[in-house]
Amino acid sequence: MTAAVEPFVHPALFYRDAREYLAGTVPFVRAALAAGEPVAVAVPAENLRLIEAELGADAGRVRLLDMREAGRNPGRIIPGVLRAFADAQPPGRRVRIVGEPVWYGRTPAEYAACVQHEALINAAFRGREVSVLCPYDAGRLDERALADAHATHPVVVPAGSTEARVSAGYAPERVHARYNEPLPRVPGALSVPFTAPTLSRARHAASAEGARLGLDRRRLEDLALVAAELTTNSVVHGGGSGELRVWAEDGRVLCEVRDGGRMDDPLAGRRPAARDQRGGRGLLMVNLIADLVRVHTGPHGTTIRAWLPR
Repeated sequence: MTAAVEPFVHPALFYRDAREYLAGTVPFVRAALAAGEPVAVAVPAENLRLIEAELGADAGRVRLLDMREAGRNPGRIIPGVLRAFADAQPPGRRVRIVGEPVWYGRTPAEYAACVQHEALINAAFRGREVSVLCPYDAGRLDERALADAHATHPVVVPAGSTEARVSAGYAPERVHARYNEPLPRVPGALSVPFTAPTLSRARHAASAEGARLGLDRRRLEDLALVAAELTTNSVVHGGGSGELRVWAEDGRVLCEVRDGGRMDDPLAGRRPAARDQRGGRGLLMVNLIADLVRVHTGPHGTTIRAWLPR
């Protein structure tokens, strides 16, 4: 496949069946291996098995990840999958990654987070020698998903083709803003207002509610950490106060924090923390822990909602 944009390359590959999937992904991987370039494949397990079988013995030279696990929360894909792999490689060589964050069956909340993730990849890797190929199932995804893929990828590979074309619909900032969707209040949730002196009380209230809702010890620890990081972030960056809410929905426990601040950095929580970094890890930790994180921010405040398995 010929790269259309340098040095960062981010094509969307449209496919309709296994044959087209392998025709678009495996040559990309083999080209990396032939050039001595580090290569990773992070796709849903069923597609990972297809690629692994097609690669045969060469599969052992590829970093293989099940995106249903590694990328369940789209907010952790950049720091926990893409950057985690790319940043670990020796300098001076192009890094190639097949990443499939959008698959048929994603919930509406997950899908919105996926689109924002795809838009932000372009900013996260701008200027770096990295190629990220993103497959899209054109046979099962709806027209909106395919249009959004054009908006978040500078080049696209049509189904049945191996030639990349410039995307006429490329507009990552616009589509990211479109999915900055309000998160309506859920009635009946535990609600705890907080300020700096009451952070501990808010965290303990969240843990008590999580226990009442059936979280086990490990998940309670996760909830306590999420609540602590989000409320502290509000005190430091969101005007000094906020509201913590906890409730159960569709088999998960949700933790939400609202405050009066505005988040101006769309990559907040999506950059790996430097080894010598002090502070600034709160939203990153939440992204790495939670099954899903959604953010709505604007002139009247910010809401961050995290989903935890029960």
